[in-house]
Amino acid sequence: MNNLNPVYDSTLLTNSKVYQIDITLYQYLYQTGTREHPKYHFCPLAGQRKKADLLLNHKTLTSRCYEVAGMSTSLSVISQKSLQLSIF
Repeated sequence: MNNLNPVYDSTLLTNSKVYQIDITLYQYLYQTGTREHPKYHFCPLAGQRKKADLLLNHKTLTSRCYEVAGMSTSLSVISQKSLQLSIF
C-alpha cells in the first residue's frame, strides 16, 4: 500500500504526481485566482468514479489533499486536456 503525505505547501504541487482527495485519485492541473485567494484545479484519474474536475481553495487543499507516494502520472493527460480546451 502506498503512503499518503499531507500537502502543506502548495508550491510543491506538480502535474506528474498523484493526489488523493476524499478517497478519489486526482492529477493536479493548474492554479488560478489571486495571491490572497488561490484556487487549485485537479482532474480525476482514469478509472475513478468521479469524472468532474475539482476546484479547491488553499484551506481545503491543506486539510483534505494527500500526495500518494510512489505513484505518478504521464504528462500526456495534461496535453490532451489542453488540446481539447483549445478547440473550444
